[in-house]
Order: sequence, then C-alpha cells, then structure tokens
Amino acid sequence: MSTSEKPGQFPFTRGIYPDMYRRRLWTMRQYAGFGTAEESNKRYKYLLSQGITGLSVAFDLPTQMGMDSDHALARGEVGRVGVAIDSLADMQQLFEGIRLEDVSTSMTINSTASILLCLYVLVAESQGADRKKLSGTVQNDILKEYIARGTYIYPPAPAMRIITDLFAWAAGEVPEWNTISISGYHIREAGSTAVQEIAFTLANAIAYVEAAVAAGLDVDSFAPRLSFFFNAHNNFLEEIAKFRAARRLYAHIMRDRFGARQDRSCMLRFHTQTGGSTLTAQQPEVNVVRVTLQALAAVLGGTQSLHTNAQDEALSLPSEHSARIALRTQQVIAYESGVAAVPDPFGGSEYIEQLTDELEAGAKDYIARIDAIGGAVKAIERGYLQSEIQNSAYQYQKAIEEGRQIVVGVNKFQTEDAEPLKPFRIDPELEPRQIERLRKVRASRSASTVSQRLAALDAAARSGENLMPHILESCRAFATVGEISDTLRRVFGEYHETF
Repeated sequence: MSTSEKPGQFPFTRGIYPDMYRRRLWTMRQYAGFGTAEESNKRYKYLLSQGITGLSVAFDLPTQMGMDSDHALARGEVGRVGVAIDSLADMQQLFEGIRLEDVSTSMTINSTASILLCLYVLVAESQGADRKKLSGTVQNDILKEYIARGTYIYPPAPAMRIITDLFAWAAGEVPEWNTISISGYHIREAGSTAVQEIAFTLANAIAYVEAAVAAGLDVDSFAPRLSFFFNAHNNFLEEIAKFRAARRLYAHIMRDRFGARQDRSCMLRFHTQTGGSTLTAQQPEVNVVRVTLQALAAVLGGTQSLHTNAQDEALSLPSEHSARIALRTQQVIAYESGVAAVPDPFGGSEYIEQLTDELEAGAKDYIARIDAIGGAVKAIERGYLQSEIQNSAYQYQKAIEEGRQIVVGVNKFQTEDAEPLKPFRIDPELEPRQIERLRKVRASRSASTVSQRLAALDAAARSGENLMPHILESCRAFATVGEISDTLRRVFGEYHETF
C-alpha cells in the first residue's frame, strides 16, 4: 500500500469513503423471515422497534425454487427457513404498516429475484411511494447457487439473461436499488478459504459484468449499483485484510479490465453476515463471543451493512431474545467501542498490509486460472470451483477431527452440564393456512388476465425482449411465483448437474 493512499481514494483499500462511519454508520440488519407473511411482519416491526436500520428478508425454499406453497415438493418446507411468498397478496401482508420509501430492504433471493423485486415495487407503489426513491438490494446472484447452494432453476445462459434484463430495467425504474449482491458468503459457508472467497466472488462479478456489456449495457450505467455480500469468519486479522484485499482487487478489475470511468463503478460496496457455519450447538452462548469478533472484523474492514447471527442459530431459527442480543452486539460496537471514529484503523500495520497483499495475490492467481478455463460459467460447468471448495472444506474438517484446529466446546473445553437453549419452533398449522390463503387468491383474481399476462411473458422469453415489464404485469395480476417460474421453465428448461 502506498503510504499516501487515504480512505476514499482509488483503489479504496482503506475504505470507499473518506470519513467512513463518521459520515454514517453501517446499515444494521437482522436477517429474518419465517412462516407466513403475517408472522414475519410482526418480527420486522419488533426488530425496527429495537433499532435495526434496514430490513433483511429470508424466503422459504419453495419461494427460492419458484414453487407455490401447494406444490407437492413444497410439503414440509413452507415457511421453514424463511417466509412463504406466493403472490402479491403475501408481499402486501409482509410489509403491512412499513413504509418502503423510508426503509432499505435486502432480499436474499436468487432464481426468483426478478419476481420478488417486482412484487416489492408493486407494494411500494400501492403505498404511494415513488419507485425511483426505493433503496435496497436483491441478491440475484445465480452463479454462486451453482457453486455452493443449489437453489437454481434454469440453465446458466437464460439465468444470466434474466439478471442482465433486471440490470437494464432497474437502471431506469429503480435507480437507487442494488441490482445484485454478488455473494462470497455462501462460498465460505460451503467450506472455502478466505482467498477462495475473494477469488470466486470476483470471478463471478467478472462474468456478470461481461454478460451485461455483451448485452449492450455501458459499464458505468450499471456498475455503480453492483454490490457484494461477504462472510465474516473467526480469524480476526485475516478477515480484516480480506475485505481490504477484495476492495483493492475489484477496483483494479473494474478500471483496468472493463474501462470503468466513474469512481463509483470501481467501489466494492458490501454487506457482511457473521459466519453461520462457525456457530456451534455445543455451548451456544459462546457463539455470542464468536459473532462479536466477526462483526468487529467486518466493521474494521469497512463494511457498508451488517447482519449479526444469533447464538441459537445452530439449533433453530433465532428467538426474539437472541435476535435482540445479536442486534445489541452491533449497537455496542457502533456506539460504545470507539472503532467507528477512525477509518481503517489497522491501515499501516505491517502484518495487516502483508496479509492484504498475500490475500490479493492468492485471489489474482485463482482468477487467472478461472480465466484460462474460459471464465466463471465454464469453470462452474466443469465443476472446478465446486471441487476446490470441497477440497478446502475436507481439509478444514480433517484439521478439526485431528485436533489441529480447535473449536471451543466441540473438540476442546467440552462441558457435560450445559443447560440447552429452548429452540424456536414454527407452528405446524402455518403451512395449511398459507395454502388456504393461496387458494383464495387464485379464486378471487381474474383468471383470464393472469393467462394473458403469462402468455405475454412466454412470448417475451422466446423473443429476447426484456422480461421485467412482463414479470411486473404478471405480478400485478396476482400471478403466483410458481406460475411465473413455470412459464419460464417451459421456455428455458431446468438445470441439472452433469459432473
């Protein structure tokens, strides 16, 4: 690092703003959603009353996979790992009493991101909001689904088309919205190293930018709304350096590789979530300590937004009590620790600078290998990225089992008399209630209008026309997430791994 480099200056190693948190604190989010929209709405209102400054929505697996709640494969999964959203009626209930123009909302959704964003825009409009003033993020990162999570629907090529259609549409319709959150979080959760998290995330970013440019978009027209999502793990100093290295590497990629002219196009803005895979069911109260260290590393590394996991998340969805403690962790860091008063306080530390350089060099080497294969999409199709992550996960687990990697309470410092936490439970009656609500929506809407809107969407998918206006109008007619996804399935097909 040049000794003259300051926060807010290219390549933004020390932070993207000169004042960092002295100007504005990071957005404090708590990832939440379960059961029905009504139940999740109550949790959002509770969290807002406790001081969160941005909503973060978790969707259930059927919603993520483009299936309605009454689909045969959805049985037992409705509302389990997030909120069930089948139609505009559910989205209206989810944000009932919450002014969307006044809050930033992050939605963790990928294959069906275009549908959920349209539903959100329609709810905001029904509240009288100006869609051009809406702020938030839709994850919309399909490549990491093929790598690490598996909630994909379509093959990579049409999936990338949907993403670039969203980029183009959002630039004019919701210009303050972050159109993608390119995610290293799930790559790390799957077992990657810090270097792999940087490299694979930025390789995916390169693929998205290339696809958008190939679709005719000017890089500076969409790059300022690209955002990222990283993990915060337990190696405190390595994590601080990881964020710095990623920021610097991305700035050079955007300027030198893609010719971005605006500083904002070169700024890596990111949300951080503390490491879910680091949490233990044994002695879960120790997770509070882990989360505190991880959150502090994210802040010292310059995050723009932060979610802190709750102590009971290795056992169940968080209770209100544990979610509040997780939020208070952020608030203590923000208001009591003093670290928010100084941009990049570790900058200039010999060890941090060395780590930053090493992580950047390692990530560059991986990106060069991915380029040699033909880019991230080709590397995913060959299984290269998946294999690298699996090997890292195996080595890490082996180190734990052999005692070379200590996990407190798991392979060292165990206790036999710890009182277990009472896990949060989903009401089993929520699923049938959600299905009955869905059936009422189908019965009350205009079936002919839905049919017309879905036919127009089908024609657009076959013609190459931008899909977003047709998805928006289908949502407005109360077409369901499953019906819209099935329309696109019939055109694009479904993806199945072949390696």
